[in-house]
Amino acid sequence: MLLGIDDTDSPSGMCTTYLGALLARRLIKMHMPVLEVRLLRLNPNVIYKTRGNAAICLEVEGDTDRVFETACEMVAGLAHFSHENTNPGVVAVENRPPPDFYRKAVRDFCTIEEAVAVLGAAGARYKGFKNGRGLIGATAAVCSDLPDMTFEYLTYRNSNAFGTPRSVDRESLFDAESSTFPHTWDTVDIENNCVVCVPHTPDPVLFGIRGESPSWVAFARMQVNSEATEVEQIFVTNQGTDAHLVDGETGALTEGCSYRVTGTVCSHAQTGRGGHVSIEIGNGDMVTRCMAYEPTKGFRNVLRALWPGDRVLVTGSYKGGSINLEKVCIITLSPAGTTRPPVCPSCGARMTSAGSLKGYKCRKCGAHEKEPQVTLHDRTIAPGWYEVPPVARRHLVKPLCRGP
Repeated sequence: MLLGIDDTDSPSGMCTTYLGALLARRLIKMHMPVLEVRLLRLNPNVIYKTRGNAAICLEVEGDTDRVFETACEMVAGLAHFSHENTNPGVVAVENRPPPDFYRKAVRDFCTIEEAVAVLGAAGARYKGFKNGRGLIGATAAVCSDLPDMTFEYLTYRNSNAFGTPRSVDRESLFDAESSTFPHTWDTVDIENNCVVCVPHTPDPVLFGIRGESPSWVAFARMQVNSEATEVEQIFVTNQGTDAHLVDGETGALTEGCSYRVTGTVCSHAQTGRGGHVSIEIGNGDMVTRCMAYEPTKGFRNVLRALWPGDRVLVTGSYKGGSINLEKVCIITLSPAGTTRPPVCPSCGARMTSAGSLKGYKCRKCGAHEKEPQVTLHDRTIAPGWYEVPPVARRHLVKPLCRGP
């Protein structure tokens, strides 16, 4: 059977994955084997999310009613009900429903009514706490289909340490990254010399290692020195897979969805207030603004190096009328150059315009030329893929170490 849970945390603490790890251990003690624990990231642009918009799914060998009642009991005891956006949902179903609802929850927006319809058709048991919005994520979790999957090794603090500064040895995290990359990623950000895998929020997570297999994330975790942990769990995830992206067209994008869009750069990049950088790309008359915000650090220089006429493919979430960039692929570069009146081949003087569409004339000796002098400039960038640094990467974004 499959058990889905969502929306138990709040900005002030708790974590749905932590509840899932504890629940897995309780079910095992009740002699119900847990075959898999999944962590599903859903649409990152949902306004009601508390933090990372994650839901969990446990695959369990056991009595559906007993598992469901145990899960509801744990949610009732651990969820942060005092926060207005904490509205847990619990779902138990014997067979996995079709994946359509999961795919919509990752790429678009779903309603509670849509979730309940899926659950009813599947004969599922379910319970929504408060307004029941967590049923959306819990339903998506049990519907999840992962043609591409990654893994995360999550460690959790002892409960008496919640809310206090975390103790994780910085050097050991860099060592773990050095010895396991590209099989693991986003443990640290080498270019910006900062740690990525240790959260700053007051939740139970101590740190997490993401990678391509359980063995690689476990190997990296073994190299990390830290405070004592209460629970450690390897999750199967959709993180780092670009599962949120759909193909889109400039000028025809929906707010809150995430896209792959191909277009031609229309103008040079502009640096605005706060160091945010923007460009416009288009196809014909349809133009879309693309943004690289200050937290993307050196990635902004990719936009600054683009010229009008460059052909690019961009990925990112469409919010506030802009694509918030995650990656850029430069397909082709336009010839970059400057034009000026030619030098007279007879006397060496600089020519001037002879009038509209009439070419150029030497005012000194009267010679004529049709074409201007073009000076080509070396480009500071090459075709290929570019990505935001680990410190600015969202959970679902596929890092280039996994391929474009």
